[in-house]
Amino acid sequence: MADGQVRVWRPDWPCAVVRTLDQQRHGGGDPTFRLDEHGRVWRGIRTPVGTATMVVTPLDRHGEVRAEAWGAGAQWALESVPGLLGADDDWTGFEPRHPVVAEAWRRHAHARLGRSGLVMESLVPAIIEQKVTGQEAFAGFRRLVLRHGEPAPGPGPERRLWVQPSADTLRRIPSWEWLRLHIDPARSRAIVTVSRVAESLERTLRMSHEEADRRLRSLPGIGVWTSAEVRQRSHGDPDAVSFGDYHIAKDVGWALTGTPFDDAELEAFLEPWRPQRGRVPTLLGLAGLRRPRHGPRMSPRTHLPVHG
Repeated sequence: MADGQVRVWRPDWPCAVVRTLDQQRHGGGDPTFRLDEHGRVWRGIRTPVGTATMVVTPLDRHGEVRAEAWGAGAQWALESVPGLLGADDDWTGFEPRHPVVAEAWRRHAHARLGRSGLVMESLVPAIIEQKVTGQEAFAGFRRLVLRHGEPAPGPGPERRLWVQPSADTLRRIPSWEWLRLHIDPARSRAIVTVSRVAESLERTLRMSHEEADRRLRSLPGIGVWTSAEVRQRSHGDPDAVSFGDYHIAKDVGWALTGTPFDDAELEAFLEPWRPQRGRVPTLLGLAGLRRPRHGPRMSPRTHLPVHG
């Protein structure tokens, strides 16, 4: 295997590399994401200048992160590493306001929200995850990548690492093929729609988070939940909350008041944390504060989130 381009970067905090990069994974079988036997994270990436394979090694004893990349997009991928690992995430002004949030923050004081800088990379799987269980969504995304994506460059094939399909490819997938992927017409239409304006969507990375949200939700099939899921990953938006998710409102309410919330109650409760509302569910999730799951498992066709 030919050596790739290398970047060594020293974060100024004890960066949890694997945990932060895991924000970008879509299910345990995500073919664009691998965790190897050495604890290194491999990613297959479609950058603005071409595909790349990148492997990121967690902090060594010197407090450094080593990243190596191959392919036409290798340099772009390496330049993205600090943002991807949370270097741009600013907690200034965040107040815990609740003892449970304060304790979660104390236990996870170095948590950071990464920023991939790739809108379509997050948007396509988010659309696939609309209104279905995680099991069904992750399977649909996996099928899409393996049938219409491409092997990641360099050592990608030997790592069974793939890159998502390009916007051009997504536009050309016929309706019957989406059905073979078990992605229904509503979701496939939304994917084709966003693929037609992919370049303009990438420009939302230079906008305010509020304007990026407005631009995303102006597209048919992109609602509050999908926009938030995208902005959390691609834009690093700390105010993005996945309203409409089957679990988040219930879990936050249970953790902070002992009673599950609905979406309206969650929105009202989180308002004092604006413009960093998304940090509250993130911290509670990191602390493992989820209501007990005593009910029967949901069938594959159960719809979640409740809206796009």
